[in-house]
Amino acid sequence: MTCVRDAEIVVVGSGLAGLLTALRLAPRPVTLLTKTPGLASGSSDLAQGGIAAAVGADDLPADHTEDTLEAGAGLCCEAMVRLLAEEGAREAKALIAEGLPFDLDSTGVPLLGREGAHRRPRILHAGGDATGHTLVQALVEKVRATPSIQVFGRAFALDLALENGRVTGLFASHEDQGMVFHRCARVVLATGGIGGIYLRTTNPLEATADGLAIAARAGARLGDLEFMQFHPTALAVPGTDKPMPLMTEALRGEGATLLDSRGHRFMPAEHPLAELAPRDILARAVWRRLQAGDTVSLDLRPALAKAGHGRFPTVLAFCKDAGYDATTTPVPIAPAAHYHMGGIATDADGRTSVPGLWACGEVACTGVHGANRLASNSLLEAIVFARRVADDLAHYPAPATLGGQAPDAQSHTGTGCTAQFHAIARALRQAMYDHVALWRDGAGLGRAVARIDALARQLSALGLAANADHATIECWGETRNLLLAGRLVTHAALLRQESRGAHFRADFPTPSEPPLPRRFLTISDLPIPISDDLAPPQP
Repeated sequence: MTCVRDAEIVVVGSGLAGLLTALRLAPRPVTLLTKTPGLASGSSDLAQGGIAAAVGADDLPADHTEDTLEAGAGLCCEAMVRLLAEEGAREAKALIAEGLPFDLDSTGVPLLGREGAHRRPRILHAGGDATGHTLVQALVEKVRATPSIQVFGRAFALDLALENGRVTGLFASHEDQGMVFHRCARVVLATGGIGGIYLRTTNPLEATADGLAIAARAGARLGDLEFMQFHPTALAVPGTDKPMPLMTEALRGEGATLLDSRGHRFMPAEHPLAELAPRDILARAVWRRLQAGDTVSLDLRPALAKAGHGRFPTVLAFCKDAGYDATTTPVPIAPAAHYHMGGIATDADGRTSVPGLWACGEVACTGVHGANRLASNSLLEAIVFARRVADDLAHYPAPATLGGQAPDAQSHTGTGCTAQFHAIARALRQAMYDHVALWRDGAGLGRAVARIDALARQLSALGLAANADHATIECWGETRNLLLAGRLVTHAALLRQESRGAHFRADFPTPSEPPLPRRFLTISDLPIPISDDLAPPQP
């Protein structure tokens, strides 16, 4: 039996974008859904870096725009980048004025760091290298103190309901209520990225492409899916599939160096900016050495000597937990999936191609990142477009009251269990890391397609029991979403027959001139049949 709850606006996701959207909508009633037990979740909470914003006395939004366009390798939407840089500076100053706990000097001026591909220091931090956690915790307290926001934890969003192509609600499995139909005409997806489709990732366990898959099944337009940024310096902890601790780029901004097994610093020969080169260049340089059987380590000692041990407490704790003393010895690193430049295509106000559906944060594709995101522009994008989504919703005409009963949820028959779903998800993640990661070619991408298709058939054959509990439904749903996202990303990677930014094709190793255009697609563009379990729900 499906419970029906009426809502004015539903926001899915409790990272920086979701929390800010809900807060900016106050005092309008908002239903906030998060699949995690607590509000603090997602990649935002783990972000060690900061927020890039032209707030320094010697900095301008125009300079920030130029750096972003250069990092994006010819595929940024310039108008959106200018919007990001200009409004981002204003939003950052507003957050400082609101009292969010940014790191300031004794006179109250923000302490600004420098990161790769930025021409000058413009990175705001909070809590040293715990920016994301510090800001998210501050926003969580604000959300809890805002009576217009109703929060539902352990609520797993499954699918949108559509009528005549417009959103009429959202199905979600709630741990304490069972299946719930949130009847509403306005839904905001702020669910984060797709890093969980890769075996090696810095993303949290909940980054299972839920928002992208939900939107795809609803027929939404998607963009730039082939561009997945791999962070070049994740702590390589052997013998685990858990997310890899990220060694923040700020370390290299303060002087940390990359060393091969001989202790030789190799990046000066790879790029004029050495360790401050764009992430795709750094990541592939590390990848090549690892594939050749070498090891790569990050020497934190120059950064610690310059900035002090108190600047990087999170990183030092990660290293200590893994058995490394980074104050005396370089630590092993490897590239890991970090940030998806692609996502649900939106306009400047976060509107998608599906009426009644908005998206912001990493799940959205606004065009600001192009083929390769500039460091610390991700939190800035969340801040800017959360504001724009909230402003647009405030002026979006309130729809007539939605009447009638909830549409039938997708029926399920089967015996699949969480262990089987986990096994399928791991096989998908392995295939994606082997064939659709830093180093791609047509043959490998073809093998990935065949493997993903076989896994999708396996999931369909297992099915989901009609009386499955919440944990099983969530596991099945995440596996379904991972498979669909993997297929979409692989398809987009096959179509782009050039190398550009974070997308490298060994069989097309050079960029096309002019660049191949940005590619947009929908689920109907997939050339291989979609099993019933991956298809959109029926009205």
